[in-house]
Amino acid sequence: MKMVKFLSVICAGLILTACASGPKVSYGDATSVETTNTDFGSTDLQSIAAKLVDDLISFPPIVQMTAKRRPVVFVDKIKNKTTEHIDTESITDTIQTKLLQSGKFRFVDMTAVKAVQEQMQFQMDSGMVDPSKAAAFGKQTGAEFMLYGNMSSIVKRNSDTKDVYYKFTLKLVNLESGIMEWAGEKEIRKSAEKSFF
Repeated sequence: MKMVKFLSVICAGLILTACASGPKVSYGDATSVETTNTDFGSTDLQSIAAKLVDDLISFPPIVQMTAKRRPVVFVDKIKNKTTEHIDTESITDTIQTKLLQSGKFRFVDMTAVKAVQEQMQFQMDSGMVDPSKAAAFGKQTGAEFMLYGNMSSIVKRNSDTKDVYYKFTLKLVNLESGIMEWAGEKEIRKSAEKSFF
């Protein structure tokens, strides 16, 4: 009888210890393929950015345009036309970073305009900055091109399978002429079957 109580206490202690320790956390490769479910994920983001950047910088008219100069671009928000909450800013950040690192383009950061204005106003009005060293209004470089696009999806399902099709479209337009200089697309299809176990 005492032995049974003793074993019961040991088992309860082991169960409580296992519950209290929480999940085991480890680092993984950020570029490895993740297939947890059919939702938009990191692998999708990386494949979209890689494909569209490669397409843009290898497009013959863009190659010619960027051979001797680095055009100035700004990135507009990507429209999310899917039913999922997708951080499209993260996609454009990755694309912008890859394009900047290619050495072919320069970017105007429209997300920082308010902060830049506040800093310039501080330099002009605070009396704390040497006027000869303050950044002057009206000297910034304007963008020549706008990069914009949208993301859409089609979801199909039956009792056993869910199929998701994503399409990401990106376009580069000349701000002065209004001419679209380039467009690219990346398609992704993901399927999942229900497990019966």
